[in-house]
Amino acid sequence: MVRAGVLSRPGLRGSTLRSALADAYDAWLSDVFESLPARNGMALVAVGGLGRREPAPYSDLDLLLLHDGRTGDVAAVADGIWYPIWDSKLGLDHAVRTPDQAFAIAKDDLKALLGLLDLRHIAGNAGVSGPLRERILQLWRTTAARRAHSELRELARARWALAGDGACLLDPNLKDSRGGLRDANLMRVLAVGQLVDLSEAVRGAHRALLDARGELHRRTGRDGDVLRQQEQAGVAKALGLPDADALLRRVNEGARTIGLALDNAWRRADANHAASHGRSLRLRRRSVSGVRTPLGRDVVAQDGEVVLARDADPVTDAMLVLRAAVAAATHQLPLAPFTLERLATESAAMPQPWPAQARDEFVALLGTGPAAVPVLESLDQAGLLVRLITEWDSVRFAAQHNPVHRYTVDRHLLETAAQAAALTREVGRPDLLLIGALLHDIGKGIRSGDHSITGAAIAERIAVRMGLSHEDSATVTALVRHHLLLPHTATRRDLNDPATVRIVTDAVGSADLLDLLHALTVADALATGSAVWSDWRAGLVADLVRRARAVLGGAHPAAVSPLDTLRRRLAERGALAVEVHGDEVVVAAPDSLGVLSRAAGVLALHSLDVRSASIRTHAAMAVNSFVVEARFGRLPDAAIMRGDLSRAIDGTLQLADRLSAKERAYTRAASSPPRAPTVHWFDDEATEATVLELRADDAIGLLYRVTAVLERCGVDIRAARVSSLGGSVVDAFYVTTTDGRPIPPAARAGIESALVKV
Repeated sequence: MVRAGVLSRPGLRGSTLRSALADAYDAWLSDVFESLPARNGMALVAVGGLGRREPAPYSDLDLLLLHDGRTGDVAAVADGIWYPIWDSKLGLDHAVRTPDQAFAIAKDDLKALLGLLDLRHIAGNAGVSGPLRERILQLWRTTAARRAHSELRELARARWALAGDGACLLDPNLKDSRGGLRDANLMRVLAVGQLVDLSEAVRGAHRALLDARGELHRRTGRDGDVLRQQEQAGVAKALGLPDADALLRRVNEGARTIGLALDNAWRRADANHAASHGRSLRLRRRSVSGVRTPLGRDVVAQDGEVVLARDADPVTDAMLVLRAAVAAATHQLPLAPFTLERLATESAAMPQPWPAQARDEFVALLGTGPAAVPVLESLDQAGLLVRLITEWDSVRFAAQHNPVHRYTVDRHLLETAAQAAALTREVGRPDLLLIGALLHDIGKGIRSGDHSITGAAIAERIAVRMGLSHEDSATVTALVRHHLLLPHTATRRDLNDPATVRIVTDAVGSADLLDLLHALTVADALATGSAVWSDWRAGLVADLVRRARAVLGGAHPAAVSPLDTLRRRLAERGALAVEVHGDEVVVAAPDSLGVLSRAAGVLALHSLDVRSASIRTHAAMAVNSFVVEARFGRLPDAAIMRGDLSRAIDGTLQLADRLSAKERAYTRAASSPPRAPTVHWFDDEATEATVLELRADDAIGLLYRVTAVLERCGVDIRAARVSSLGGSVVDAFYVTTTDGRPIPPAARAGIESALVKV
């Protein structure tokens, strides 16, 4: 087979692989065509990837048989070409047309027109294919400005809505996402239409995506465009890159380069479209030259872009970069490519520490919210952001290895700052909130260690370089160090335990820092993704902040509350009971080993995810309260759950088997290999108990299995908090020995050994 022969040759990858495939396909198809009789007046041409001489190993061959409509047996020739391709197990997209038919279709169908721009003669009568190519090129050049302004952009937007932004995806679609191969080809056809110049940066980004797609095909042995996480290490190795992160960084950066170039191309297309509607050449010239509107000192708007004033001097004005950026974000205009290029090549270095004016301009830029994101990305693309914050380079296009994150680290930081801008009125120091939001994950650029601790040290250096006072630098450092304190404590600890509030108050020390952390928590969650922030999480964090603020104001931490009337009534009734109150399920049963695990199992059987659990005993009855969330629809009827729990307790309901079957039915294939559970112990974060944290991949029935193991190990569970995000859970249990004491270190190894097998 032609493809197999090429793929078996050693040393072929990237552009050499594409050229070898194109040459082999051309030679084979030419031989097939020339072997056929009655082929006069016909030409075999390639379009698509083969037409551009950039085929991926397992992509379809896009072929068009052109004929003059007068000579030869067209059907026989077509069959003589298509059948050998099918017999070779190659994918094929084919058509048979006269040149006039092909041209007529291209006039009405933009996709067909774009495809024919790739037309390349392979075999046969060049007098049939050559004139068609010239007609197609002329048609595109006369209609490109109009069609790029409307149809072409709508096609791209519809595609992006499905495939996302390739600059910040963990599993990027190399072809259809924003900044992907289709967009690189859009840049090429716009250049063919004489609307833009194709820069070497775009060409290089295009090659990087083609290289990755080629090795993805070779590794998987099939056509495909999504670079999934399980394939990234192999593709990286094939391309000579150190690891999957290096590959993803190259792909994300390539997509951003192409995406930003395409944004500039749309603006050029809009300007050309506006110019084409002028009534005279003089009017067109005036429209293109535009009016220069002052936006700030040495910064003006012209033709919908921010440019420098004629007498602006970046060499002597280090703050011109920030003033231009603030003007662009404030007026929601892009910085012109030439302006970015000039600032990148001519700008003076920012003095260190920064002057107060520079710091104010930078905070003003962040304070524009979402409008700052594209401006900061354009500064980053031009190499200007890393000049201001040298540590930024470590997080550029850095992957987030957690599926709840929808952005790369750098984009997540920009989005968090944008979300924080909406919360600046809720804090005493909005400037520190914005800077802290921008830097909160800066430590993720360093792969080793806790990114909060690493990031705090980095943030302190940046804050000092920005000219912040010692006290303000300490606040920014604390924001970065403790940016996960509130969400982790609220979702993993018992808010009714006085020790929980003490964790927060000991760390923050002041109500002002507490308010800043609260705002940062909200901004961080909103910027991460919809799965991270919910009314339940927001309520827990707000409750924790309220309690901590009261203690910081001089109040005493609330003691563990006594059993309320409802739970006391259920316990004193002495019979099995299940009641549903909103999102809370209360279970009362005679206190015995296994009640908690069986209750958790019944809830899982009814597709209820447990968020927290409180375990209390009264009058020889266990009263367990579960805050739950239904995976599908509404909470089931309490009577049905009571019946299942009764059968689970007496052993007539095969709970373990039912849960295993349910897990097999509903669990999807993971995008990455499963990870072994880990167990962590915390001795000083609970009152008269030990906190045990189990971190594991989420699964139906996990809480049932974990609580069953703890019960068999003779551990009493006082309370539990379950935090689930993106397929992973952190289950925190407040545990004691059977006589109510914290778990001694000597007993922990056996418990750990049993838990990691769940």
